[in-house]
Amino acid sequence: MPERLTVFDKAEYGILLIDPFADRAVAASERAGQLLGRSVTDLEKTPVSTLFLEVLPQLFTLTEACLDGPGSWQTELTIKTPTRGMVQLEVYASAVATELAGSVPTKPRHITLLIFDARRIRRRQARAELEALLRGEPASMRQTDELFRDLEHGNRLILDAAGEGIYGVNRQGETTFLNPAAERMLGWKATEIVGKIAHDVMHHTHACGDHYPVEDCPIYAAFRDGEVHEIRDEVFWRKDGSSFPVEYTSTPIEDDGKLVGAVVVFRDISKRREQEQKLRQALSEVEQLRTRLEMEKAYLLDELDELHNRHEIIGASPAIAHTIQQIDLVAPTEATVLITGESGTGKELIARAIHNSSPRRDRSLIRVNCAAIPAELFESEFFGHVKGAFTGATSTRAGRFELADGGTLFLDEVGELPLEQQGKLLRVLQEQQFERVGDNRTIQVDVRVIAATNRELRHSITEQRFREDLYFRLAVFPIHSVPLRERREDIPLLASLFLDRVMARLNRSVAPQLTVANIAQLQAYDWPGNIRELENVIERAVILARDGRLVFDLPAAAPADATSPPSPISQDAPRPLISRRADLQQMEVDAIQSALQRCKGKVSGPGGAAEVLDMKATTLYARIKRFGIDARAYKS
Repeated sequence: MPERLTVFDKAEYGILLIDPFADRAVAASERAGQLLGRSVTDLEKTPVSTLFLEVLPQLFTLTEACLDGPGSWQTELTIKTPTRGMVQLEVYASAVATELAGSVPTKPRHITLLIFDARRIRRRQARAELEALLRGEPASMRQTDELFRDLEHGNRLILDAAGEGIYGVNRQGETTFLNPAAERMLGWKATEIVGKIAHDVMHHTHACGDHYPVEDCPIYAAFRDGEVHEIRDEVFWRKDGSSFPVEYTSTPIEDDGKLVGAVVVFRDISKRREQEQKLRQALSEVEQLRTRLEMEKAYLLDELDELHNRHEIIGASPAIAHTIQQIDLVAPTEATVLITGESGTGKELIARAIHNSSPRRDRSLIRVNCAAIPAELFESEFFGHVKGAFTGATSTRAGRFELADGGTLFLDEVGELPLEQQGKLLRVLQEQQFERVGDNRTIQVDVRVIAATNRELRHSITEQRFREDLYFRLAVFPIHSVPLRERREDIPLLASLFLDRVMARLNRSVAPQLTVANIAQLQAYDWPGNIRELENVIERAVILARDGRLVFDLPAAAPADATSPPSPISQDAPRPLISRRADLQQMEVDAIQSALQRCKGKVSGPGGAAEVLDMKATTLYARIKRFGIDARAYKS
């Protein structure tokens, strides 16, 4: 906290002891606080650089000169204060080796600033010069005009260098001087305006065009009430009849206790107004953008909901859209569903989606992996047993059908059931009743069955490994789970999802980026293991990632299924690596087109193709232009 220099509180000048290295005040007098428009307590909290913010270069020069020599003097420092507005100061600075709180004197580290009111000093100088000039003459002899002429003469260098416009008026309102900056802003030469009523020349009309009465002018009020008047939003008028916005300060001038005129310091704030207007416009545009982004967010949430279709099924391809449509059709019914498809295509996910969208969603979905149940335990697993029914049956146990009562039973890999057990399953499906092993009591259940298989059950029927009547009982509503190679456009979305999951599981904070080349490589592969293989490949690549780069160690090409359609990436057979520039460019084009198709032609912003491809929107726009791609064609 700055120490009080109470002995100097009543001095005409203020004293401020500063530590320029720490940018703080060490001690201050009450008069220093008055001149700087702050309390002594406030000086504690305010860095010295903030106190003299408007004149920092001069302050630096002042302090450097003090530390290198005996002292330094600045005769014109204009700063902005919280309570007094713009004030003009003269400051004398000298370096001192302080000894505070019993410390040992060191090399000069502190600087004493003696702060004077520059206006008061100039008035005294002018009055002294005027008295010398008029010595022996009557006291009423044109003192006001002489005072202003002396002020102009004595401060010509300061007036010429000032960036603000400065002019003076006497008590009659006549212009007494005009500095070069005021000439440039007003278009008047000093010789043209001195002696004329300043208000009539430059301040006669409001910005709206209404007449500005002289009795309402704050400039004139300054030498009527002796107060400093600061105005922020008026206009001055140029010689050519145009106006410009200004802010100005009208400061009264006293001579021997009498108000004899005022000095006006003004600045052209046109550029600031333009910047403020641009800022308001920018804020308006930001607000509009925020509103639009909120609308887009709501839209994208709807889109995301559609992509996930409330079933957690990720994809935007026509194949997924057809699957989702089938789910929505069959879910509200009680029909038995048979889901077919290769391993790893998400058959269980489809089953869960059907259950979660059905009236049975509040009850359990019970899953049974038929391939994992030994033939001798089939009845016990499906129908349950009573205590003592067989060796090891130490307690009564409910079977899967009983657990699924009121809900859904999912028979995964139903094609793996032994032929001799298929008849028992068929009976339960038909009658919805069974007996536990070792019990003769019949249990009635209400179970919906969803089955899944990666086998071609019709071939199994031909080979007499699967009952035809059971097949027709299960395949009331068949759904085919499409392999990944038939919906390659979903690979970027799936890869991004799996990348996030792996990062969370591995507890890593900085995720590697999926590049265009990564996506192209993933889409060029046939994925015999489907989605499960893709997830494993992503996890392996994350573990092996170096310097934020993902490298996928994929086989050269998986054997193509004769029934599968050609790859959307290339009509040729898949190649292990992109070894030619033309190949890379074509795959980049295909990746961009695929992303645009999935994002419905949207390039930038959330949910846009640039986000999917993990590149800057400007880069993507440039490549779209270079490759001659019409993004608008994908909006439909």
